[in-house]
Amino acid sequence: MATAAATSVSEPEAESKAGPKAEGEEDEVKAAKTRRKVLSRAVTAETYKTIGPEWNPQEEGVSESDGDDEEYAMASSAESSPGEYEWEYDEEEEKNQLEIERLEEQLSINIYDYNCHVDLIRLLRLEGELTKVRMARQKMSEIFPLTEELWLEWLHDEISMAQDGLDREHVYDLFEKAVKDYILEKVHSLFRRQLAIPLYDMEATFAEYEEWSEDPVPESVIQNYNKALQQLEKYKPYEEALLQAEAPRLAEYQAYIDFEMKMGDPARVQLIFERALVENCLVPDLWIRYSQYLDRQLKVKDLVLSVHNRAVRNCPWTVALWSRYLLAMERHGVDHRVISDSSKELEELRATFTRALEYLKQEVEERFNESGDPSCMIMQNWARIEARLCNNMQKARELWDSIMTKGNAKYANMWLEYYNLERAHGDTQHCRKALHRAVQCTSDYPEHVCEVLLTMERTEGTLEDWDIAVQKTETRLARVNEQRMKAAEKEAALVQQEEEKAEQRKRSRAEKKALKKKRKTRGADKHRADEDDEKEWGDDEEELPSKRRRVENSVPPSGQTRDAEAETGPAERHTSVAVDPPSKQKEKAAALKRDVPRVPHDSSKDSITVFVSNLPYSLGEPDAKLRPLFEACGEVAEIRPIFSNRGDFRGYCYVEFKDEKSALQALELDRKMVEGRPMFVSPCVDKSKNPDFKVFRYSTALEKHKLFVSGLPFSCTKEELEEICKAHGTVKDLRLVTNRAGKPKGLAYVEYENESQASQAVMKMDGMTIRENVIKVAISNPPQRKVPEKPEARKAPGGPMVPRQIYGARGKGRTQLSLLPRALQRPSATPQAENGPAPSPAVTTSAATEAPKMSNADFAKLLLRK
Repeated sequence: MATAAATSVSEPEAESKAGPKAEGEEDEVKAAKTRRKVLSRAVTAETYKTIGPEWNPQEEGVSESDGDDEEYAMASSAESSPGEYEWEYDEEEEKNQLEIERLEEQLSINIYDYNCHVDLIRLLRLEGELTKVRMARQKMSEIFPLTEELWLEWLHDEISMAQDGLDREHVYDLFEKAVKDYILEKVHSLFRRQLAIPLYDMEATFAEYEEWSEDPVPESVIQNYNKALQQLEKYKPYEEALLQAEAPRLAEYQAYIDFEMKMGDPARVQLIFERALVENCLVPDLWIRYSQYLDRQLKVKDLVLSVHNRAVRNCPWTVALWSRYLLAMERHGVDHRVISDSSKELEELRATFTRALEYLKQEVEERFNESGDPSCMIMQNWARIEARLCNNMQKARELWDSIMTKGNAKYANMWLEYYNLERAHGDTQHCRKALHRAVQCTSDYPEHVCEVLLTMERTEGTLEDWDIAVQKTETRLARVNEQRMKAAEKEAALVQQEEEKAEQRKRSRAEKKALKKKRKTRGADKHRADEDDEKEWGDDEEELPSKRRRVENSVPPSGQTRDAEAETGPAERHTSVAVDPPSKQKEKAAALKRDVPRVPHDSSKDSITVFVSNLPYSLGEPDAKLRPLFEACGEVAEIRPIFSNRGDFRGYCYVEFKDEKSALQALELDRKMVEGRPMFVSPCVDKSKNPDFKVFRYSTALEKHKLFVSGLPFSCTKEELEEICKAHGTVKDLRLVTNRAGKPKGLAYVEYENESQASQAVMKMDGMTIRENVIKVAISNPPQRKVPEKPEARKAPGGPMVPRQIYGARGKGRTQLSLLPRALQRPSATPQAENGPAPSPAVTTSAATEAPKMSNADFAKLLLRK
């Protein structure tokens, strides 16, 4: 950069020595030479500050001395290698000129391209084009607030070029603009204000102020400083969060803003907004929130309009900021000429409306077969602008005709909106015409439109107009009432049909239920009869052959049987073939069940007892394994594991403590892993006395600060997901959903500190890919849990027996078979009543006993018959 500047200085010197010049041309050359020398010095100083002391200007062809020595050094440098130097400079200059032309063309297309402005200023400054640099900087400052570096660079160049009083005034104006862009104050007042409010690292600020100030620090400043130090403890967590986070730290600033707005100090609220905007100046939501606070709370004209102006300059693409800016100017009485648009801008606005409508038609309506603007709000706003600001009611009426042809003519509110526009900016004739059309076309609330028409004719119309309006409204309302009556009759008929269908379905369900009860009652009677037959069959069990011999098909002839009996004797014969019948087996099972020790439970100790479930069935010695876990919560009185009839652990138990406090603390062990399986710990509650008690401890309502994440890979750990979520806010809790075996289900719940962090996380994380899995993120809003209704039959003490009462606690087993052979089964002679009660078991038993009885020997022969 310094080489190019030095070359630009040496070029006019070489040209001035090449031949004689006119006196006027020589003055111009000298003036240009002087300007380039000054700019060269500024560039040299800036390069020295950037590169450091190791940079040698002599090596770059730039001398710090002025006058003939500088010209001679540059001339000598140029003469040393004139061809090569001029060729390199021309090539670089041509390249820069082409880039400058490209950037100027780009800015003519899009003036809001920030990077193009910065690049253009840099290249023009490099080429020494002082006038163009000023113009480029001026244009950029009119559109964007310049950064601190850009302002300092501009001020440095202007100070170097200032030669008289006018130039110094220009520099002072630039300083004033720089101050307005960043709300800077004088250094003294800034220090004093900063020390009067609690800010992080105030001690260092106070020491810096003491070192900077020539006078002693005033006593009032010291008192305010000590008071602010005491208040700083409230703000330290938020300041520390800002220090630990990385830029732009939007979530941390939003949390800080929420806290300051709760505290209610306007100065601190404004300060934290300004701090947040330094790093997040391109976030429209932050500008909207700041301007909304100023509009509603402070209402200071200069401050409010300044913030609105900065907002639209930083985010000119946001419509909401422009609309708020216009409302603020109107609210504070700004001159209308400042707000009004020129004719050229009006045409651009009309073209924008047209493009918006074409886009909705092509991209939304034709592609998705849906209206992108069902209420035609864009066209309504366009019509209002044409009527109010342009006094072009003809265009507004054309727009409203187009709105009505898009299916909105049947709505009364649309006609009344058009009527109000005509009343405000049109004439009575068009108002009457619009209302007459509305009376004929409106189908949702025609009474409202008719009432408005009659009111207008009563106040502004003639008697003839009144008569016409009354006749039209009465005719229209009579037709509408007739149509409504027909629709009501049709709807009533449909409702009656639905009720009849529902009643028919109800009767059908009742009949099926009654039939099912009859079948179950007959099955119970048949089961009792089979048990009676089994008892009779078991009385003479010695005459029956062994079931094992029957299966192995090894029944010997009668002679061999008698020989075997003679050899072995009756005792050995009885031992080899004796098998307990089913009745005996049932008795033994019942005896075994009686032998299993029962676990007593005292419901009066529920307050000091917890119920532990979802334990592994293979858990050996549950008492020994669980006692160390629960003793950490308090003294354990007893652990009662539950076993099955066969002595197997059933996976749950009761843990009784000495006091209630220990039981409450034990609830925190819920979901703790025990041998690879989450242990469920819940209060011990008798559900028969408290049927509405629910163990589920998580909220089932909408929680705006909590997210529901689905589609996670099963291998995703809690730490990995928490690391991802931390980037969008402070994570208070994170829970991976698992099944009863402790295996992940690919779901998770993430709880943030506030709603804004959760909303930002939804926008950033929804659709994110984690290990080839695309996750879905939404605000937590679980569906309502359905509680099954209790059957009425169980409530009625004298009602019929339900299946649970007939077959036991576990219902009817899959392998429950009748032991009566099919050859002996006979259909029941008892007729089945369709609507009457099921036949009693006594009738069935008497009918079964009417058949001739068979002896045990006959029954055995029947079984062995092939």
